[in-house]
Amino acid sequence: MAQASTIKGGKIRIMLSDGASPAVYTAPCGLTQRGLTLTKALNEVTIPDCDDPDAVAWLGRDAASLSMSISGQGVLASESIEAWMDAAESVDSIDAKVEIEFPATTYTYTGKMHVESLEIGANNGERATITISMQSDGEMVRTSA
Repeated sequence: MAQASTIKGGKIRIMLSDGASPAVYTAPCGLTQRGLTLTKALNEVTIPDCDDPDAVAWLGRDAASLSMSISGQGVLASESIEAWMDAAESVDSIDAKVEIEFPATTYTYTGKMHVESLEIGANNGERATITISMQSDGEMVRTSA
């Protein structure tokens, strides 16, 4: 049995654009946990049994839409707080990129996202923390290289 090839958490990067043209993407410092969720909304339809109308019908499902959400948490880094605050306070979605780097290929999602929530927390005597949540605004284009 062959062992799975895996990657470490630092190979998953959430990156924000500087807003310039062409955009320069950087990963804000401080996140120690990152997550990416792809969601597919489905419409359901009941498919009857033509030979036995009284039989329990099965559900058919059709894809209706795709969405991506990103989550992250870690320490509140002074190097990154302005980028996060600017993105959270923006009325418009921002340019964002997610990279998932494997030894043989890197998958990249690029598109517009809204910072849905930004939470700053602190306990006396401990490091301040940040938790972010982002939602896609339109298509997130996947490429690999």
